[in-house]
Amino acid sequence: MGRKNLVGILKDKVSILKATLLLSSKPTTSFRLAVLRATTHRHPSELPPVDDVLALAHRHRAATSGVLIHALLQRLHGTKSVYVALKCLLTLHHVITNGSPALKEQISCYSSGPLFNLSDFKDESDRDTWELSCWVRWYADVLDCGLALSRRRNGGGGGGERLRLLVGMVEMICGAPETLHYQRISLIYEVMKLIGEDYRMIMREISTVINQFGKKRIQDSSDELIEELLTDLKRLENCREKVFLMFLNKKKNDGVWELIEEVKKDVEEVKEKRGNMKLVPFQGSESTHMAENHVDESRSVVVVPPPPPRHGKRWLDVEWNPLVASYG
Repeated sequence: MGRKNLVGILKDKVSILKATLLLSSKPTTSFRLAVLRATTHRHPSELPPVDDVLALAHRHRAATSGVLIHALLQRLHGTKSVYVALKCLLTLHHVITNGSPALKEQISCYSSGPLFNLSDFKDESDRDTWELSCWVRWYADVLDCGLALSRRRNGGGGGGERLRLLVGMVEMICGAPETLHYQRISLIYEVMKLIGEDYRMIMREISTVINQFGKKRIQDSSDELIEELLTDLKRLENCREKVFLMFLNKKKNDGVWELIEEVKKDVEEVKEKRGNMKLVPFQGSESTHMAENHVDESRSVVVVPPPPPRHGKRWLDVEWNPLVASYG
């Protein structure tokens, strides 16, 4: 057992003792103790007892559910251990996915901006914890992106805007660290399992949104919407190989990827046709060119000049164009 791990275990014991002796509010004490025990330094790779935390939340009134969220976030932002941070994030992920409506509402309304914001998190204890710090930062970003997506979902929005948000979530998932071999650690394996479930739900929603873009709707769309839709579909295709590598599910979402490719071709066809129409030059008639550009030199030409001005004004007070007449 490493020295830092031993120090962490001692800190856990002190924190649990303080929570038991100093906190007078029973719900607060219960939630604080549950969080400390679920995110202990002991057995770093051991999964947190999430069910115990959720069961405790269900037993208390909805009004006190915010205490649990606060305790988890306080623990998350106060630790420098990758293992404690991962356990906190996993517990919060389970709250987002499986928690009661009151818990989900609390975590959604807790902050209007990024809730986790661990962009500066680093555990420099050893090489593994340094590498796992990348996973902590990425996992926090994915959860923040998911919460933002949920808030925007409740706020409505058109199909094009909805698709852009979903594509952004897929891109965030694809930003996973390249050190996928760390899935041998049970905590990382559980992280990938939960995010894999989220990814499959997002792809189903993407399929629903894209299905709304039939050929008729694509043809009736503005040039701006056509360009945005094509950009989003290309962004999705750029994620394809990475998510296959991450989740090893090449066959499960083949139908969605085929749909994406099909709609992308339809959009490209409409864009190409519109582009070709804009390139067709205007052709004037032959008689127009003859009248404007020249008179047959084999004919005699008479030019009728304008009459002299009367009292400083044009004749009939209109513009005068010289009359050109020809005869053979």
